Amino acid sequence: MFKFNNINLDVWTETYAISFYLSYLSRWPDLCCVQEAPSGRMMGYILGKAEGSSTEWHGHITAISVAPEYRRLSLARNMVNRLELVSDDHYKGFFVDLYVRCNNALAINMYEGFGYSVYRRVREYYGTLGVGKGGKDEEDAFDMRKPLSRDPLRRSVRSNGREVVVNASSVS
Repeated sequence: MFKFNNINLDVWTETYAISFYLSYLSRWPDLCCVQEAPSGRMMGYILGKAEGSSTEWHGHITAISVAPEYRRLSLARNMVNRLELVSDDHYKGFFVDLYVRCNNALAINMYEGFGYSVYRRVREYYGTLGVGKGGKDEEDAFDMRKPLSRDPLRRSVRSNGREVVVNASSVS
């Protein structure tokens, strides 16, 4: 696990207890992926899971991070594409979703470039630091989604997602 330090010590990377990583690897190994350089140095990883029910059955990107020295090599795009493919083909999900801090413009732009759109804003998803600019909490998250082949009518996304605000207690 210490091989991931060059990735996890980045300010934008959420880190978890070792038991959390191991639970994902044991339950959804096909939705977890690591990118390793020829030297053996870790370049990036993605952790995902399948969750929900009925038309809310979906793949979820829990964590994705690429070490700073390996960014802009399409590693994140490749890992996300793989997770989407497995979520679609194996798990038969309707969409893939992820949560991202509302103030992380670089990540939001990257996900939009991958075809994701904001479904809703989740108040205080990451906790609370108080009110920031424009009366918005800096710890809010955007729930971003991308429909898969089981959702040809795109019912899992909405065009006005940035205007829809819910409390963290209302999301699972």
